[in-house]
Amino acid sequence: MDSFSKLKFDALGLIPVVVQDARTKRLLMLAYMNQESLKKTQETGETWFWSRSRKTLWHKGATSGNTQRVEHMIVDCDGDAVLIEVTPRGPACHTGEESCFFTPLIGEVAADGGSVPAPEKPVPAEIGQVLHELSRTIVQRKRDLPADSYTTALFRKGLDHIAKKVAEESAETILAAKDHSKKQIAYETADLLYHLLVLLVEEGVSLGDVAQELAGRKGKKKREY
Repeated sequence: MDSFSKLKFDALGLIPVVVQDARTKRLLMLAYMNQESLKKTQETGETWFWSRSRKTLWHKGATSGNTQRVEHMIVDCDGDAVLIEVTPRGPACHTGEESCFFTPLIGEVAADGGSVPAPEKPVPAEIGQVLHELSRTIVQRKRDLPADSYTTALFRKGLDHIAKKVAEESAETILAAKDHSKKQIAYETADLLYHLLVLLVEEGVSLGDVAQELAGRKGKKKREY
């Protein structure tokens, strides 16, 4: 696409963009672009969007490392929406899910008046893969120390502060469990795992080191699981 003449931007100069995995064809996310973010996307080969809440451009994955390499950009028949097929480098959703579309809509009414059963929640990426990719991103943050990164702020404050955050997130996870809230338990556990990974990177301990320790315990009587 050499020009945007076929595109119909709304009154705010935006157009909705659907992002799809080029390989699996799974829908990953819905976002918005203006002409500037479209140009950035074309120029860099990675997705750039317009944040309606922050009123600014944002490069997908700039802080998380979960960038999206553009394979195809397709305009719909009316010119009022864009489909971008990408090769994702990690989860598309900020929650850590592969796709932003994972929450069932309950109470939908079928054409015959009956109830539409809620779809099963898609199986997320293997937790080991997710943790590995997150750990790799954290290692990059420690090396590069980008100014706008929360991870950078943790490393700059040092081990005592990181350890305090691990303790805080542990307590939050326990409280969520006592409230029997599955959603909150998952949320707090994700925070706890992230801060644990930061602690490991700070101390030079890899996930491989942890895996080796766990594997070595197998069969030991006092550590039988």
